[in-house]
Amino acid sequence: MGSPPIRILIADDHPVVREGLRQFLATEPGFVVVGEVGDGEAAVEAARGLDPDVILLDLVMPGVDGAETTRRILAEREASRILVLTSFGTDDRLIHAFKAGALGVVLKDASGAELVEAIRNVAAGRSSLRPELARHLLQGMAHEVCEGALEASLTAREVEVLREIAHGLGNEEISEKLFISPATVRTHISHILAKLHVSRRTQAALFALRHGIADLDEAT
Repeated sequence: MGSPPIRILIADDHPVVREGLRQFLATEPGFVVVGEVGDGEAAVEAARGLDPDVILLDLVMPGVDGAETTRRILAEREASRILVLTSFGTDDRLIHAFKAGALGVVLKDASGAELVEAIRNVAAGRSSLRPELARHLLQGMAHEVCEGALEASLTAREVEVLREIAHGLGNEEISEKLFISPATVRTHISHILAKLHVSRRTQAALFALRHGIADLDEAT
């Protein structure tokens, strides 16, 4: 038997956008759209009831915006994978969304292939960012990571794990690449987050990129 389909929730306040996304994703093998909503409050409710694997979330919606919606969803369902949709890659609200825990971002002018790749990456727990978007986030989130973290005494193995996180690998992939168990990977990640004084692996990845532990272009 093959892998179960990736369950997708679409949250965008424009009906035409939702319809276009739904029709396109319906043609992609391994994807199933489980719901469509038009605002942040509805997205929180739908995430709670529909149990999606990936939530395509518009950054700008009436009422509760994408960043606050991300925070609320992850407060209830920490395993949710949120892929932000936006028309503007330099929107500072992207920074707030990533601070809240979003894993990736796709511009609304992206190709279908780019959208599909981003969904698959995020579903697997990998970050999904164009290089120029990563640079914008690096600049905006730099102050979020404690400068003293450079002296946080990361072990050699933790540095290796951090580098692979920044390269977008999920836990299983890190396990296979470094020849350690998934449980060990999770333990290393827990230690890394604690030592860097951050709460999300995306923030740890941005720390690695900013401080030269991983290469920006290789990580995307």
